[in-house]
Amino acid sequence: MSTAAASSAAEHPAQSRPLIGKRMVVLFIALACCFTAWGVAADMTTPMVAGFKRIFQMSTFEASLVQLAYFGAYFLLALPAAFINQRFGYKAGILTGLLLAALGAFFFYPASKIMAYGAFLAALFTLAAGCSLLETSANPFVMSLGPQATATRRLNLAQAFNPVGTNIGVLLAATLILPHLSDPVDVSSLSPAQLRTIRAGELGAVMGPYLGLALVLVAIAIAIAVKKVPPIVEEFPDAVGPYPGGTRGLFRVLWRNRRYRFGVVAQFANVGAQVCTWTYLILYVGQALGGSLQKGAIYLQFSLLVFLGSRFLMTWVIGRIRAAKVMAVLAFLAVLLCAFAMLSPNLAGVIAVVALSFCLSLMFPTIYGVALEGLGPATKFGAAGLVMAIVGGAIMPLVQGKLVDATSPATSFVVPAACFAVVGLYALYDLGARPSMIAGAAARDGGPALPAPAIGDAGGVP
Repeated sequence: MSTAAASSAAEHPAQSRPLIGKRMVVLFIALACCFTAWGVAADMTTPMVAGFKRIFQMSTFEASLVQLAYFGAYFLLALPAAFINQRFGYKAGILTGLLLAALGAFFFYPASKIMAYGAFLAALFTLAAGCSLLETSANPFVMSLGPQATATRRLNLAQAFNPVGTNIGVLLAATLILPHLSDPVDVSSLSPAQLRTIRAGELGAVMGPYLGLALVLVAIAIAIAVKKVPPIVEEFPDAVGPYPGGTRGLFRVLWRNRRYRFGVVAQFANVGAQVCTWTYLILYVGQALGGSLQKGAIYLQFSLLVFLGSRFLMTWVIGRIRAAKVMAVLAFLAVLLCAFAMLSPNLAGVIAVVALSFCLSLMFPTIYGVALEGLGPATKFGAAGLVMAIVGGAIMPLVQGKLVDATSPATSFVVPAACFAVVGLYALYDLGARPSMIAGAAARDGGPALPAPAIGDAGGVP
């Protein structure tokens, strides 16, 4: 290699290393299907806040319990998933997650017969529990399928297939579910038998797509089960086997790492902003433009297409610009877009809310990659903590739902604005922090290399 080439490789390590390791491509594709599958599950559920509000004649806050059931499961199942990964490996975690998610999707059949809101919440909780196991396992697994220098870019690429699933999920909801819920019903004018007949038809429409999803999840599980997983070379050799300090020692490593602690808070805010934006876009369109649930779903579909295209674009961008810099710009741009949408509930405001998906596209995988940097043997439990932070998608929509009931959908966008501000502050923190140390070398998130500090500097593991 020439001196100039060597110098270029040293300055841009993420570009000189392969994105995916040898003999890992097929496994990467299988994992990309998992990312797509939980995208379908999550965003086929998002329009159901408006859907269940219509079916069961409830408040926005009560309907947003859908998101509490779904994302609350992520919080409760993330640590059990980490123990499964630690004890049995990533493949066991992925298969367990796929089968549990399929079981939850199958539960929609008895729920539609019971016709009780609580039964659907239970089915959603089981489905999301499986997705939590799946996501806790798949994210760090993808990061391990190649060099550490390209880990964040590799995760961004895998995560780019997630919005493919989100678009499919919203499309299924918009074409197979919401059309059956488009006509408001005056409950007071109906007999109990008539109301039961109408709800049976509406809930039957809800059931169908979820049964189809269950079959797809089982098919993916079979495909991964029969595939022999090639040996994975751990990025951190000391992460293999029991940690000398035990589980308590691992948690101490996590707590003492400021980059990780702040990353969990940022991920909470990021997921809260994402779920709030997509959940209440339909209601915002109703206030700004009027129209049916289907009309709102069309704008949600377009928003997710923006998210999809932006994911692939950002995978390319952060190969050239440090990811944290890009995230800081996008986060504070999102705050401005939220403020504009609050002040202008019209077509321009709708465009601003749709544009939030462009800002969101980079955030989850970048926060994930930055927060896990330098954790060594605590990486698997650190990944679980970041997945637990997805509980932000359960809590923040409840806050915004209360605000919608008290004010208006437009005013309620102050909630995602605050969340985006937290993400922006985390990006600024990472830009100012020193790189973490892994085996004596500086580990970055795919941007330009920085000089290695002494152990114990900000952001490193003490």
